Amino acid sequence: MPRSPRLTKVASAGALLATLAACTSGSPAPGADASKPLPKITGNPHVTLDVFAPQGTDGGLKNNAFTKVLEKKFNITLRWQTTTYDATSAKEKRQISLASGDLPDLYLLVPWVDQFSQTELLKLSRQGVIQPLDQLVKQYGPNIQKAFEAEPAYQRMATAPDKHIYGIPQWVDCYHCSYYGKLWLNTTWLKKLGLKQPQTPEEFRDVLRAFKKDDPNGNGKADEIALSGNVTDSVINYLMNAFTYAPMATTVDANPTLVLRDGKTDIQANKDEWREGLKYIRSLYKEGLIDSGSFTQNGDALRRLGDNAGAVRLGAVTTGNLAQYVTIGQKDGRDKQYDPLPPLKGPDGTQYADYFSPSMPGATFVLTNKATQTEQIQAMKMLDYIYTDKGRLDSTFGPQGWTDAAAGETGTDGKPAEFKAVANPPKNGGWGPLAQYNNTADFRTAQTAAKDIKSPEGYERRLYEATKLYEPHAPKDLIFPFEETWIDPAKAQELATLQTNIGTFVQQSNVQFITGKKSLDADWDTYKADLDKLGLKQFLKLYQEAYDASQ
Repeated sequence: MPRSPRLTKVASAGALLATLAACTSGSPAPGADASKPLPKITGNPHVTLDVFAPQGTDGGLKNNAFTKVLEKKFNITLRWQTTTYDATSAKEKRQISLASGDLPDLYLLVPWVDQFSQTELLKLSRQGVIQPLDQLVKQYGPNIQKAFEAEPAYQRMATAPDKHIYGIPQWVDCYHCSYYGKLWLNTTWLKKLGLKQPQTPEEFRDVLRAFKKDDPNGNGKADEIALSGNVTDSVINYLMNAFTYAPMATTVDANPTLVLRDGKTDIQANKDEWREGLKYIRSLYKEGLIDSGSFTQNGDALRRLGDNAGAVRLGAVTTGNLAQYVTIGQKDGRDKQYDPLPPLKGPDGTQYADYFSPSMPGATFVLTNKATQTEQIQAMKMLDYIYTDKGRLDSTFGPQGWTDAAAGETGTDGKPAEFKAVANPPKNGGWGPLAQYNNTADFRTAQTAAKDIKSPEGYERRLYEATKLYEPHAPKDLIFPFEETWIDPAKAQELATLQTNIGTFVQQSNVQFITGKKSLDADWDTYKADLDKLGLKQFLKLYQEAYDASQ
């Protein structure tokens, strides 16, 4: 594939990574001088790398086409220790491998399956179990350095407070994932009923009432559901954002609504504006306009509602990805009925959208003290190749899984496309989620997408265009930078317990206030007092200390 300024995003000359830690066959003691340069190795001396990794069921990593490309290119024999993609069993097996002392040379992991957290990296580095990668990146990772320079947030995410890099995280710049709290409105129903697109909470209420009462699906039955969601894609966040910012969290059932306000940690869920938002949502629920299953059902249950036999039943749904609610490309065209509704503007002009970094903090590429110096160098060269244009295409789609885009084809952002996935590619071609290290916005939008956004082939463009409605409303001055905040291992357990207790209490109380089990008049002060009793002050203090240390 020809080189393209669109795919090769190189920042202007700037300071490169400092020489911090040389990687030897054992991790240097804390505070030791680890800046000695590594040997200059030309060519590719043969090494065998023992690699711990999750794998799918499509033929395995040993027989994978991209695995064979790497083995040949770098003269490496990859010897795999594998798990499934089941997070529970994969993490358990990873822990067993650490405890046994029979370490692999390299952990190559998947973020949502079994990657190392930032706290684990700090702990294992202090124990000398894992290797610092700074000098390896400086000498043998030129493409990784370019990626860090092009995306400074990526380098900050990878760098511990002591300025060392103990593992490489994946960078997945998924635009539509970043603004996940979307609402999809059945505009076919809207037009049938002669209604305008709602812009305020009260206009939205009027639309939901019409959806509920005026038989928009035309089957003569009162079977319409005005608004629904699920425990992951909560209706609360979208609606609350018209009253105050409702931050998302990786653990939705334990979300403490943490924000950073003028450099100080705080939560949203004990503020008067949050209470006003709950009052509005409560009023919708009391009127029967919010599906009661919204707070208990999982994604599968919501999907069954979207794909139900017979008439379309749902007027509005909160989900970042419409395909998680309804199958795209159905014969009856029901998926084409839904369009994104921009954030509602509240009574005082408040109009927020959720933002959450799609790149997970921690590390998926981690070298252990078992790897010799030569093995470390070859492993880093292998990873660095994935950051090249051809490396990330081959690793993502397989060597025969992609081709250059044709003249006139455009990407998801409407600009000229650079590549496209082939129809019916060979099985077991790429590494998929194992290889998403340089998944930049430019790379993602350079893949061909059909101009018809409501066709299956244009779905990525549909998500892209939907997200543009939300991006301007994300309050960058309030978003807490979880991905750049490292928690001291000595305080991690205390903070995790506080976050779970406070976050779970907040989310459960939200539902209780909305459903009427708690009163927003009689029980609000008690709710705030209970938050304090759960250790809110200490929770904010610990996060403040971690944030300050990471700056």
